[in-house]
Amino acid sequence: MNKKLRILPAVALAVLSLVSIAAAEKWETNFEKARTKAKESNRYMLLNFSGSDWCGWCIKLDKEVFSKKEFKEYASENLVIVELDYPRKTPQKSSLKEQNEKLAKEYGIKGFPTVLILSPSGELVAKTGYQDGGPEKYVEHLQGFINSHRRKNNVPAPTIVPSGPAHKRRSTRGVPASVIRQWEQQAAEAGED
Repeated sequence: MNKKLRILPAVALAVLSLVSIAAAEKWETNFEKARTKAKESNRYMLLNFSGSDWCGWCIKLDKEVFSKKEFKEYASENLVIVELDYPRKTPQKSSLKEQNEKLAKEYGIKGFPTVLILSPSGELVAKTGYQDGGPEKYVEHLQGFINSHRRKNNVPAPTIVPSGPAHKRRSTRGVPASVIRQWEQQAAEAGED
């Protein structure tokens, strides 16, 4: 009995960890809902145009980057992530299919995977796709586009990120050191602490 009581907290912690990771990986499929969320939270949007059940590079990008803890943690605190899928085998609601086709036409999508970064106001910031190097390199790649756009357009950091040393430790988990240095440099230039 005593042994069971000692194991229970470990099991509870494991379950809570899985729940928090699952929450971090939630991809939005409704573009308008995502756009509203991005604008309200002042976060950039990542649009992933994907052929999830047939495109080899899309599957590779998901397996090597989007499904990894480092990317999920970064995205949950810095981006509104939107999956715009074009499956061949998996059925899709007609409204979702129509939305995705309209967006592919609007953004001139010619191949998969195509990843777009949009500013909080909806402006196209960057167009990219699969990149070698795993989640850390991919986050650095994305953050480079975002940092450049923020500097050029004086876009403030996301409004959902609280300040303070305890949050700094938690919110930078999984973020590459080079990206953290860029953030610190930007804060210093802006006169923040």
